[in-house]
Amino acid sequence: MICPNCRSKDIGIIGSNQYYCWNCYIELSIHNNILHLHEVELDGSLSSLNDLFPEEERKLERS
Repeated sequence: MICPNCRSKDIGIIGSNQYYCWNCYIELSIHNNILHLHEVELDGSLSSLNDLFPEEERKLERS
């Protein structure tokens, strides 16, 4: 998997269908073959970054 934000391959698994980019520090999750991106705030809450990327770019093609 490649991070759509920074294009890094340094992605770790943190849960079922949940990933973390160690390069730009965002959390990624997969729901219905759509990638959802979140920034982890200082208080631990998540802020959505989905509006920065069109849905076409966030669709996953699985073989």
